[in-house]
Amino acid sequence: MTAGPLSGYRIIELAGIGPAPFAGMMLADMGAEVIRVERVQSVRDPLPDGPHWDVLLRGRRNVAIDLKHRDGVATLLGLVAKADALIEGFRPQVMERLGVGPQVSLARNPRLVFGRMTGWGQEGPYANSAGHDINYISLAGALAHFGRAGEAPVPPLNMVGDFGGGGMLLAYGVVCALLEAQRSGHGQVVDAAMVDGTAVLMSMFWGFQRIGLFDENNRGTNLLDTGAHFYDVFECADGGYVSIGSLEPQFYAELLRLTGLENDSEFAEQMNRARWPHLKERLRAVILSKTRDEWCALMENTDVCFAPVLTMSEAAGHPHNVARGTFVNVAGATQPAPAPRFSRTPAATPSPPTHAGAQTRQVLADWGFTADRIDDLVASGAIAAPTKGKQ
Repeated sequence: MTAGPLSGYRIIELAGIGPAPFAGMMLADMGAEVIRVERVQSVRDPLPDGPHWDVLLRGRRNVAIDLKHRDGVATLLGLVAKADALIEGFRPQVMERLGVGPQVSLARNPRLVFGRMTGWGQEGPYANSAGHDINYISLAGALAHFGRAGEAPVPPLNMVGDFGGGGMLLAYGVVCALLEAQRSGHGQVVDAAMVDGTAVLMSMFWGFQRIGLFDENNRGTNLLDTGAHFYDVFECADGGYVSIGSLEPQFYAELLRLTGLENDSEFAEQMNRARWPHLKERLRAVILSKTRDEWCALMENTDVCFAPVLTMSEAAGHPHNVARGTFVNVAGATQPAPAPRFSRTPAATPSPPTHAGAQTRQVLADWGFTADRIDDLVASGAIAAPTKGKQ
């Protein structure tokens, strides 16, 4: 049994922040050997004790290379020659200027999948501008629709652009290209842009808009954006919150039964949008009459479509998540377990994240560099390998 469905694939990840490391984590979680190329400036000597704090760096070793050094570029291309894929998250043309762009890399390894992660994409009027998640989801037509009626849009952390529409899209694109390369014998460039990925995540709402189920000009009044009284978050007597998602008639009926509203004629017309604001206030008052735990005792394991609103720490300790192993402990740090799950090639528990340069010598040796060559690269400054701490 192999540890993860991507076991045997070798992937190079150029150090960055946010979406590209998330893609690297996902690929490593599924068993790929992912080598993260760190900046030599990030190396601390001696190495700090214990694992790195950043969960996104888990599951992979790293090598510190100076890509502005001629021998550093040659070192990276030596890794490229033996890799199945490379992922990077720089602005357009940065890799080309460094001398390791797609044309050079694919010439060295024609089967290479070259995955590129940007906010705006490789071309277009915004392509060379700086940006962050909040900007990408704005331009994609998503942020305008997060929030309550009469209030400004609310950024949903940086989960939609950076991670859902970014890193996850890149990981998906890389795996798609790896599958195609098995048939054709040829690699290709994967242009993953957060604005594109975010737009794709909005697909259902483009359909809803066409048939009148989603009003893009009235945020917080629609079926799934807190407009409906039966699809929202409600405060409880103890200050906790619960989520209600009783969309279908049978689930709505269960909600009314358990809240004591089943015989109330005002709630009979579930889909009468004109009544939603009034019914929201009435249901809010009912939910506020009990604590979160009291509502859990009434509604958990029913068909209300209910769940308590949990913090990260609470989620890690909830019986359902504990039973499924949704969270794992890696070197003393609680974090989400790899997902999804596979029946025959399950993912292993990830190794802890490591500090920059921690495995420079070992990685290069494992990828075919001789000890003398590694010593020469260290001496020239093309790579960095701490002289103290674990190697």
